[in-house]
Formats: sequence, C-alpha cells, structure tokens
Amino acid sequence: MEIRRISGKERFDAHLISAYCFHYRMEDENAGREDIEKGTGEDWGAFNDDGTLMAHIFNNKFNFYVDGQTVRAGGIGGVSTLPEYRENGCIREMFKEILPAAYRDGEIISALYPFNIAFYRKQGYETVTFQSNYELEPVLLSGFKFDGTVTRWKPGDPVTAFTEVYNEFAKDFNFTIPRDDDRMQHHMKVKKQYMDRKFSYLLTKDGKNLAYVIFTDLRNEPHAILHVEESAWTCPEGFRAIMAFLSRFTADYGNIQLPLPAGIDLLRIIRTPRAYELHKTSRFDFMVRVINAEKLLGIIKKPADCDFTIRISDERIAENNGIWRVTKDTVTRLREEADSDSPCADSGMVPDLVVSERSFAQMAIGSINLDEAMLKEDVKVNANEELLRRVFIEKKIFVGEHF
Repeated sequence: MEIRRISGKERFDAHLISAYCFHYRMEDENAGREDIEKGTGEDWGAFNDDGTLMAHIFNNKFNFYVDGQTVRAGGIGGVSTLPEYRENGCIREMFKEILPAAYRDGEIISALYPFNIAFYRKQGYETVTFQSNYELEPVLLSGFKFDGTVTRWKPGDPVTAFTEVYNEFAKDFNFTIPRDDDRMQHHMKVKKQYMDRKFSYLLTKDGKNLAYVIFTDLRNEPHAILHVEESAWTCPEGFRAIMAFLSRFTADYGNIQLPLPAGIDLLRIIRTPRAYELHKTSRFDFMVRVINAEKLLGIIKKPADCDFTIRISDERIAENNGIWRVTKDTVTRLREEADSDSPCADSGMVPDLVVSERSFAQMAIGSINLDEAMLKEDVKVNANEELLRRVFIEKKIFVGEHF
C-alpha cells in the first residue's frame, strides 16, 4: 500500500470515491471535473500495488479560535474507502502519514466529525460536547424583553452586518472560525426563500447591531417547528434580544428547536416557572486532536502564578511525547520520553500532571474541567492540583462550520 498526497486527475478519482461513499446523486458524474483537478487543497490517497486509488481523506485548512487567539488547524473530511478495499487498514495507514505531516505543516490542532468514535480514538482524537439543543414552546421565552429594531434580510442584501456580529461573537468561543462575507453568505443563502423557508434577522438597538438569528420553518403536524440554525450576539443584551424575538412566534409554531454553544445553559438563565418543560440534549459528534502539544500549551490562557509540569504521551506524533514545564508566559521542554541521556531521565522527577494526547486536547480547549478529567484512566494528577484546577477549566465552545 502506498500513502501520499494526490493531485490532478487523482483528485477527481478521489471525488468519485467520496461521491460513492456519501451517497451523492449525480446526473453527470463528470460535472466539475476540470475545477476539481485544478484544486490545491490537501488531498491524501491510499493506493494498492497496481496504483489504484482505494481510499481518500481531505485535510481542510482553518484558523480556529482557541482562548481568543487564532491557531492553525486542520479539519479532516471526505474520509472514504471503496467497499472492495475496506478492512485493509487504508484509513489507519493514512493517518499515520497525515498526522506527522500536519505537525510539520504547522498545525496546532485537528478536528473532525466522526463516523466511528472508537476508530478515531485510536488515532488520538477525543470527543467534544460542543452544543446543547433545546426544544421548547415559544411562550416559555416570554420573560425576555427587547424594544429594539428587527430587520429581515432578503436575498441580494449585503451580509456585512451579520459578518461583523458573528466575528465579535466568535472571539469568545473555542473552535469558531473567523468569517468573511462570502463564508457568512454561505450560512445564510437560500435558493428560493419561500420554498426553503429559511429566514435571517438582524437585531439592533440605538443604531448598534446586537445579534442575529437564522432559522428554518419545519413542516410538522399538528404545528410547525421553528428550527434555529444559528444565532450570535455581541453582548448580553443581544442574547436576551434573540430570546425575546423568538418568543413572538407563539401563534406560528408549536415548538422552537434552539441550539446554543457548550458552556451556555439555558436552564440556568430562563425565567419561567415552567422551565422544567424544556427538553435538552447534547451534541458530542465532534472530535479534536492535539497536533503540536508544546504550542498549544503556550496558547491556552493561564493564571499569573502558573507553574506546573506535564507529561504527554502520543502514539502517532513523536514530538508530542515529553515533559514540559509551563508558566504563564513560557513552555520549556524538560525531556523527551525516549531521551534516556536527558539530565531528567534518571532524576526520579514526577510531573504534576500525566495525560494522553486525547485527554490533553479535551482539557486544553475546555471541553472538560480538571475534576472531570481526573475521573478518566489516562489522566493522573500527582501534585499542584489547586493550580491545575484553575488552568484546566470548562470553556465556551461553538462549532459553526462543517467539513
């Protein structure tokens, strides 16, 4: 088996593999061939001994926010193997090449939507609870008030105001991606508004854009459902404005489906004696992986008195195996795990924290706090627990892109 980057005609062959595996309906299987073959993205393929492309992975390139900073990241997508070549380890062998290459390319973290959580854990990825989904009657939001202006966006109108609200909102959440108007337009676009039943609203007050909400109208018996696709706000008043606006639909919809970012719990906020009628579920079909542990340690926010040692183990990326001393402004490698000649190797040094690459990624991006992490078999706190509890805290997470 040969694993390598692909280009040219091979890109279109890879496209057809994904089309087959993801059930695309194609009237013309050659449509878009020229543009696809000219692509410049990071496509990977697994080839058998006669040069046939058996499997495909695409590594999208993003800049994710982590603790207010944008970091270079990869979004794994298009993971597909033709059925006649499955159970031969194609995807596993591809990850053995892709992950070290991502490290060399300067990525800090990687993310994906898993088809099999257990499989991706073997590649060093771990789950992230990134969204809470609420279902409730509009009347349950009637305690929220807003006396500003609500403007419905129409196809062809500028989207700049929405983009500006989103980018102000995004900086406070991990795993958001800065957007330009084109990317924002992608989230708002409709083919035929009254057929798609998709509407976008901008909420303003005193000339300031506070929030937006994008929703679709779902046909349902006996009452239609208002499904919020996305909302964002620049300040607490903006959040309250969204809730108040949604409460206006009491006569139109039986229920509202409302997703909110992880770290914001509507049950703690809502003011109604009927809050128990809200139905809440969580989404965790998103996984993350550390690509460069040392750089990620330097990026995450830390208290002024931060000073601890951490040992990380990683089966796929050798550079992530080691012990580091971490202060507020510095990250210093003390030893590599395989370096028996290191001054620390025989010193009997016991790191404050010992973690696998999987749990470290969860802890660093704030998907779990230290108390939760300590319940896992691959996390051990030896010392400095009070400080570590202030470093590894739960953080707000918003995942708004698909790949």
